[in-house]
Amino acid sequence: MSERLTIGQMYPNVVHPSTLQRPSASKSTGGPEASFENVLQRNMLKFSNHAAKRLEQRGITLGSRQLDQISSAVDKAAAKGSKESLILMKDMALIVSVANRTVVTAMDGSSMKDNVFTQIDSAVIIS
Repeated sequence: MSERLTIGQMYPNVVHPSTLQRPSASKSTGGPEASFENVLQRNMLKFSNHAAKRLEQRGITLGSRQLDQISSAVDKAAAKGSKESLILMKDMALIVSVANRTVVTAMDGSSMKDNVFTQIDSAVIIS
C-alpha cells in the first residue's frame, strides 16, 4: 500500500486540456432508447480545429459561464430555425454552425473591426 500513483496511472485516457471537443460518438437514431451519452453528445457545444486555433492565437479563454451563455445562444438560434449564426459577446465574435452545435471560428474585438460577416442567417448578442 506504499506505492505512489500518478495521474497518468489513475486516468490513462486523459486528454490534453487544450483539446476542446470530444471524439464523436456513433450516431443514434434518436428513438426512445437513445442513451444519455448520445443525447449529451448531440447537445454539447463543439469547437472546430480552426476555431480552437483562433482562440489560442488570439489569447481568448472561455470559462464555464461563457460556454453556458454560448450554448444558450445556440439554443435560441436553433429555436428560430437558424443554420449559421454570429454570436457577439462583449469583446469577441463567434460563427457557429447551429445544426451541429459547432463553433466554426472566433475572433477578438480588435479582429472584428472593419470586418464583414458573410454566410450567416442570424445574430445573437450576449450581454
